[in-house]
Amino acid sequence: MAGIGFELRKYLDDDSFTGTMKAYGFAGLISAGPWVLSILGVMLIGIVAVSQKVGGHEVKQFTTSVTWMMGASLTLTGLLQLVFTRFIADRLFEGKDTIVNPNLFGAILLTTVVSLLIGVVLAFTLFAESFAYEILMIANFVTLSNVWIVVIFVAGLKRFKLILVAFGFGYGATVVLSSLLMSFGLPGLLTGLLIGHSILLFMMLAVILPEYPVVETVRMDFLERKNIFPVLIFIGFFYNLGIWADKLIFWLYPATSEAIIGPLRSSVIYDLPIFLAYLSIIPGMAVFLLRIETDFAEAYEGFFNAVRGNATLQEIESLGNAMVVSVREGIFQIVRIQGVTVLVLYLLGPAIVQWLEISDKFVHLYYIDLIGVAAQVLMLAVLNVAFYLDKLRDALILTLTLLVTNTVFTLITIKLGPVYYGYGFGLSMTLTAFVGMFLVSRELENIEFRTFMRERNAEEVPG
Repeated sequence: MAGIGFELRKYLDDDSFTGTMKAYGFAGLISAGPWVLSILGVMLIGIVAVSQKVGGHEVKQFTTSVTWMMGASLTLTGLLQLVFTRFIADRLFEGKDTIVNPNLFGAILLTTVVSLLIGVVLAFTLFAESFAYEILMIANFVTLSNVWIVVIFVAGLKRFKLILVAFGFGYGATVVLSSLLMSFGLPGLLTGLLIGHSILLFMMLAVILPEYPVVETVRMDFLERKNIFPVLIFIGFFYNLGIWADKLIFWLYPATSEAIIGPLRSSVIYDLPIFLAYLSIIPGMAVFLLRIETDFAEAYEGFFNAVRGNATLQEIESLGNAMVVSVREGIFQIVRIQGVTVLVLYLLGPAIVQWLEISDKFVHLYYIDLIGVAAQVLMLAVLNVAFYLDKLRDALILTLTLLVTNTVFTLITIKLGPVYYGYGFGLSMTLTAFVGMFLVSRELENIEFRTFMRERNAEEVPG
């Protein structure tokens, strides 16, 4: 487990308060930093636009367009993200470095063609806006879709610092350029966003491409049936759509939203509380990444090396127990840290609402969303453990549970009225987290026997 785990372990080995704080701070930055930078970048553009007397409606059109674009591009590329990452990981394990870059080019080509076709169809059927707006939306959608493919590729290679730096430069450029171009209105803001996303994309490519030889231009090996794990297609799609399901429902439901531009809508009553709640994810994500990439990763590698090697049964059992303990300790730490974070932000809720000069009506929904976001961190942790253990069926059950419950519960709570808004998201995340813990706990029971039999069965499969 080279890469980020070594850097985190370096801080932890300092065995001091300062070293521990550096480890948590670094983990928080690289796990939640890109998301925070992207959101803060869009927010800063809106704040600067308002200060420069740009029309408030144009700013709302911009932020709504970006939000829909992000959700749509993530959901679309979710079909390919995990399949492509698994393909690259397997080829690197086999030492086939020469086909990495050609297949990355192939994935970019496929993503460009599909997102371009979808963007063109949607722009010229559902929108009746200016030509400049439609072209810029298509270009941003295509670029952002490719960003997610390259990001998941870079993340799979454990280059988290590169992702953070690229997002920093990309959205920094977006804020500066959008500020300079905002006199042109909405097209100016979208042009700044497009240039910033392009910088982000090409920065990552410029660092990654030289690491592997380029002997061919484009290959599509990742689309060959023998290289595809169909379950990963569904997991990626279910996960991304499940995360956005409650937002999408609130945007499309007439009583909780308003039309902003073309078919795009936003929900004033839901968007701000859920955004504020998501800022609380940083401490839990820091613990999640720190424990997964250090304690659990080391225990995982030691255990499976022992199973594949000549270790004694006693050694294997000891390493298996260490892996189980690392999972439990990681989950307990996430619960403790995120619990404290929720408690602090719960107590500060009225002050935060007053400072932001928004209605007190948002406080109740904000509290509920805090619980939901905390459960989402826990769900991400157990989902990641399921991937480590190669339990794709469990990961599929988990992501399908997320999609179904978030959709159904949100629809029910909307019908029940404003008092129940947010409970659908909170209940869905909590239930999904518990389902995930049950599935992982079941797998970890007698992990030695399960792993040994799986390895033995794999060895007995011909050729």
